[in-house]
Amino acid sequence: MHHRPWTSLALILLPGLTAGCRTAALEADSPRAAASVAASTIEGPTVALLHGRITTLDGASYEGPLRFGGGEEALWNHQFNGFRDENRWKEEAPRDELPRERHSVEILGITLSIPGARYSLRRPFMARFGDIARIDADFRRIHVTLKSGATFDLDRYSADDLADGVYIWDTTHGMVDLDEWKIRSIEFLPAPMPSTEPGRNAALLHGTVQTAAGSFSGLIQWDREESLGSDLLEGRGADGDVTLRYDAIASIQRVGADRSLVTLRDGRALELSGTRNAGLGNRGAYVDDDRYGRVLVAWDALVRIDFSAGGTPLAYQDFAPGHPLAGTVVTRSGRRLTGRLVYDLDESETTETLDAPAAGIDYLIPFRLIAAIVPEPGAGGATVTLRSGETLALEASGDLGSEHGGMLVFAAGQARAEYVSWAEVVRVELQAPPTY
Repeated sequence: MHHRPWTSLALILLPGLTAGCRTAALEADSPRAAASVAASTIEGPTVALLHGRITTLDGASYEGPLRFGGGEEALWNHQFNGFRDENRWKEEAPRDELPRERHSVEILGITLSIPGARYSLRRPFMARFGDIARIDADFRRIHVTLKSGATFDLDRYSADDLADGVYIWDTTHGMVDLDEWKIRSIEFLPAPMPSTEPGRNAALLHGTVQTAAGSFSGLIQWDREESLGSDLLEGRGADGDVTLRYDAIASIQRVGADRSLVTLRDGRALELSGTRNAGLGNRGAYVDDDRYGRVLVAWDALVRIDFSAGGTPLAYQDFAPGHPLAGTVVTRSGRRLTGRLVYDLDESETTETLDAPAAGIDYLIPFRLIAAIVPEPGAGGATVTLRSGETLALEASGDLGSEHGGMLVFAAGQARAEYVSWAEVVRVELQAPPTY
């Protein structure tokens, strides 16, 4: 379900819009979103909202707040997702040592493990918008440049967050809905400073998500989409269809596989179902918890979420450029290899993340927060020690799964990297980046 709730923000965010531009913006939007404009009374904190300059293929240029996917990514801490065009590191690894599928065959009562085809080394791409300098697109690739200067080419025909287009609120043209194929480049820029007027800049979703494995607090992206107070939760209640602004909601409690109990700030409680917002196919909640970077709490793991004021929204300038990943790999033979690292033949920057689950929680931990990774050969997965001293026992999936591509170590003064298969790794010790 896609809404365009930012139209309500645009009319307040951009006070310089003419009446004609406002009318055009409303006409371009859906009736449901247009109806929410009349009810809107607050804006988002402008410093936290995505902001940039978009240049189209025909040379037109628009600058202002923007939102991806018709109602999804809106903040600097949100992630741009895609799929890498190819693996730039695979030529550094010996082909015969790359991971393979394993098949079990029983012959005369004896079970044999037979190697199958090699796993694909193509990898997904994720980066916080605050870490990105610009995105350029052509008919084959999406070219992403990070603040650090590192570049990544993504496959234009695989799933990515550009596919649903981008909305931008330009002070001259009003709201502009840009199809992905019209976009040549997006240059990200610091947003204007927030308003100092009372009652303004208070529209981000923040709260605490409770699970059986513990609680996580921070900025929220509900159902992997909604993140602003003016976004709309839709569901079906006892008396019919219900539409609620998130800033009117105090808590959401999971009461069944496809339903939830929504308690409003005025004390009323509504049991809702029938939509993804209310639980039917809900994709879980992202929480930007400072301890771990970001976690995704699956709907089945969620107990309840309590919304609250708090949290300091990050501005674009709060995201420092990343650094090359560096550290030491300890092998089963006792060797210690030190230098620049490429983890899983994929991650090479401190701003990139180690992604793995535990108890229904998907952790997306920036490598800058990690001190050490110790694989668990028997059970699979690994024990991850954070720089805070906390340890996490993560499961054998994602960046800790059977498709792990191994490690590259570029030692100082060496022309080529040394490759270590994941099965040979005893411990990875990561060097703290110079700055955070």
